[in-house]
Amino acid sequence: MSDPRTAVLASAARVIAAVVDNGASADAALEQAGAASERAAVRAVALGSIRWYLRLLPAVQQLLDRKAGRLEPEVSALLVAAAHQIEYSRNPAQLTVNAAVNAARTLGRMRAAGLVNAVLRRFVRERAALLAVVDADPVAAAAHPRWLAAAIGRAWPQQAAAVMAANNQHPPMALRVDLTRTDRTAYLALLEQAGIAAIAPAWAPAALELTAPVAVGSLPRFEEGWVSVQDSGAQLAALLLGVQPGMRILDACAAPGGKTVHILERAGGACDLVATDVDAKRLTRVRDNLDRCRRNAQLVVADMSNGHGADGAVPAALARGGFDRILLDAPCSATGVIRRHPDIRLLRRESDIAAFALTQLALLEYAVTLLSPGGRLLYATCSILPAENDAVIERFMAGTTAPLRRMAPEELLAVAGAPIPGAELCSQGVQLLPGCAAATDGFYYACLEKDTSGSH
Repeated sequence: MSDPRTAVLASAARVIAAVVDNGASADAALEQAGAASERAAVRAVALGSIRWYLRLLPAVQQLLDRKAGRLEPEVSALLVAAAHQIEYSRNPAQLTVNAAVNAARTLGRMRAAGLVNAVLRRFVRERAALLAVVDADPVAAAAHPRWLAAAIGRAWPQQAAAVMAANNQHPPMALRVDLTRTDRTAYLALLEQAGIAAIAPAWAPAALELTAPVAVGSLPRFEEGWVSVQDSGAQLAALLLGVQPGMRILDACAAPGGKTVHILERAGGACDLVATDVDAKRLTRVRDNLDRCRRNAQLVVADMSNGHGADGAVPAALARGGFDRILLDAPCSATGVIRRHPDIRLLRRESDIAAFALTQLALLEYAVTLLSPGGRLLYATCSILPAENDAVIERFMAGTTAPLRRMAPEELLAVAGAPIPGAELCSQGVQLLPGCAAATDGFYYACLEKDTSGSH
């Protein structure tokens, strides 16, 4: 009977190579990975290897003959995956080496099997010394690209080491309870009956954090929409938006729909919500979330930098304008969610940040034209880099002629209703950092309000 480790390592190597050499997202690569019965194991190995790739690859490279030239991508990925299992798992090292040799053959790299065997045997014997060489460089030890480590250091000099350490941790599984259907205490009791341990953060009224992750199918009444998976920091968006029954609301860049549903939950009654995304396929995920949670919204395919739909015209729902509340959850570098998506550190480039900032500015400029007098726009990103956050708001406010007031960070925190542990007050908005006292992912929020007159 074949060792299941072989198939897992081979599939994980394919995923890693797809990310490193083809620029695919790990989620997209994992959808193609292995049999369903192996998928959880493949995911764990692949994401763990990607998380530590920039530490493990230099260690393995010390064992390679430079004269041999560049390894084939899947062979290099296999060496990193096996090194990850040797260094970070409890699996017997020799079994991992044997499985990796067989995985090379499974990948069709017969001639590489001997090299894989030799390199990994040496890695088992010498890994402490090999990793000590790598770890002499704090950036390599933290497995971050140098440009990103420098950017974090400039932005958050006091917190940089903690942020990068948090990026290498496994994130908690956080839930959002639909408080229109039950309360946290009652849902905690349902979790306890199901043998699932959780805590309730004092500052986030609908949030629960599980002691250990579970399959969503084991969450009580998940399919009935009583609970959703959502980071506690992301749950702030709907609170800060301050929605009320009867309001006309725009959720721009809405996919996958977690915030859309939460806004509807917070509205406390009927409201007119339009959810947009530039990608029709991504809107299907919004629809799935709405259907599961028994909520309704109008879904519109549109480029929110100019309002144009798939046919080049502005959809009627946007042309009408008059939104009382707008959530602009802008596309960004996602540097605040690296612990959940470790492939970000391999996929992002320093040049991406300026490009994202230009997109974010264009989104803001268009979204404000849709805001009613007296309305509120909440700008949100899952970035921790000021170039996508404070700098975008500063640049926008300096150039706009719209009658807008920026809500002070202290005022914005007051809207949240409870002190948020570890929240950083910036010049324009509020920043949560990964691994801060609130134990959230990294999120940025800034709020703009339009004068009731709607004109100067």
